[in-house]
Amino acid sequence: MNLTINARTPNDTTCLLEVEGEVDVYTSPQLKQEIVNLTDTGVKHIIIDLSKVEYLDSTGLGVLIGALKRLREVEGNLALVGPGMRILRIFEITGLDKIFDIYSSADEAAAKEGISL
Repeated sequence: MNLTINARTPNDTTCLLEVEGEVDVYTSPQLKQEIVNLTDTGVKHIIIDLSKVEYLDSTGLGVLIGALKRLREVEGNLALVGPGMRILRIFEITGLDKIFDIYSSADEAAAKEGISL
């Protein structure tokens, strides 16, 4: 399956990425490049909507961890939204649910992060 990424940038420093499909060894570079492009243009706050992600492997987790580290270095943050039970379980098993801010909706994430969408 392919990966589809739709980006919405309500302002210069914030972006909502809606990700759909599978984030694996084949598609992770696409997600990574999208995040790198955003941070290179000054985006510091990224909310990634995972509600339509059907599969996430360790490569995908690595991309998300790298993005979180990159954003925190510039005093930004990465928030995750709406992962299904299977995807959420991956974060729980790996302990990454303690590292990432995970919300049920993009509006909730924006409110908690103090940014506007």
